[in-house]
Amino acid sequence: MNTVTTRTTLVFCLLAVLTTVSPKALAQKDERIFELRTYHTKPGKLDALLSRFRDHTVTLFKKHGMSNVAYWVPVKNGDQVLIYLMAYPSRKKRDEMWKAFANDPAWKAAYAASTKDGKLITKVDQVFLKATEWSPTFKIDKQNPNRLFEMRQYTTNPGKLPNIHARFRDHTIALFKKHGMTNLAYFRLLPDQDGANNTLLYFLAHKDEASRKKSFSAFGKDPDWQSARKASEVDGKILIKGGVKSTLMNSADFSPTQ
Repeated sequence: MNTVTTRTTLVFCLLAVLTTVSPKALAQKDERIFELRTYHTKPGKLDALLSRFRDHTVTLFKKHGMSNVAYWVPVKNGDQVLIYLMAYPSRKKRDEMWKAFANDPAWKAAYAASTKDGKLITKVDQVFLKATEWSPTFKIDKQNPNRLFEMRQYTTNPGKLPNIHARFRDHTIALFKKHGMTNLAYFRLLPDQDGANNTLLYFLAHKDEASRKKSFSAFGKDPDWQSARKASEVDGKILIKGGVKSTLMNSADFSPTQ
């Protein structure tokens, strides 16, 4: 076979492979910047804050180009907080969008009306995120109301973040799915955020709390999981002691993700 024929054959083989690969496999990873915001409210003010978001804020965010991803209220909410996730094309665009939002007369009017008897919020926590290279794209889903959501944060020992990423990429995500859990998205913190070198943050969805318990119980007993965990820790524990933090959440009625 001459050189020209060989090259032609290789080209056709490559085209055949590309045409049989699913669109999902060819899709680019999510390049958006995400922001996780937690609003701590004054006693008795959570409902007023939820009303302000429902009636004004969510629509104004969209008006100024921001992507509303999800809004949640923790199941155990002694601190009376609202947790929500936003997405933007870039960090620069995010800042421009928030500036335009803050200067919008409609927002100023809504804020003034909602705080005529006092401010609603005592503190705002925020962290900027980027989806991992192996994360599913966070999909807006309104077809599954009343799901239970879970935010999980893992803190690793020094230098072990790549190990936890590899374990999730190669094993954990598939095993979660096998045992009935829905993988929503997996995030790394942007480099300028505290904990960027040792934190994995991710979101799951479950049918309900009973299903969650059943799924995690089966997952923990799965021989494939036990083998994967053992293999990943031959050089030492990946997570610090107490390095798993879980928050169970219900979606707010106005959340795009239900």
